[in-house]
Amino acid sequence: MTAAWDDPDRIEVLPVLPSLDLGETLAFYTEKLGFAEIVHRDEAYLILRRTAGMEPHFWLTDDRRLCEATSVYLRGGGIGALHAEFSTRGIARLSPMTVRPWNMEEFYVHDPHGNLLRFGRIPQG
Repeated sequence: MTAAWDDPDRIEVLPVLPSLDLGETLAFYTEKLGFAEIVHRDEAYLILRRTAGMEPHFWLTDDRRLCEATSVYLRGGGIGALHAEFSTRGIARLSPMTVRPWNMEEFYVHDPHGNLLRFGRIPQG
């Protein structure tokens, strides 16, 4: 059996986010957000994986404005469980789950450099 990312017909969209310090990024995403698998790491690029569909890439920059102007949207049915998990991990910039005017139930996390991670799902009845 092949893993989901080994399927030759599968198309994935993977965010490539800026990082001011790849060591800090690695610590935050592994310790706070549970991205346990380090796929690649060198002095200028980092790839982490939590599941087959959650694989952020990071590139090193010295421009904080790039981080603060960048976001990624993660959508799916497991978002409520993620929020509950993240709530127990002491994440400083974790928002509450809120139904937004565009009828998505969402929460937000800012990483240490300012990248915005937006998590959403269709509201639960």
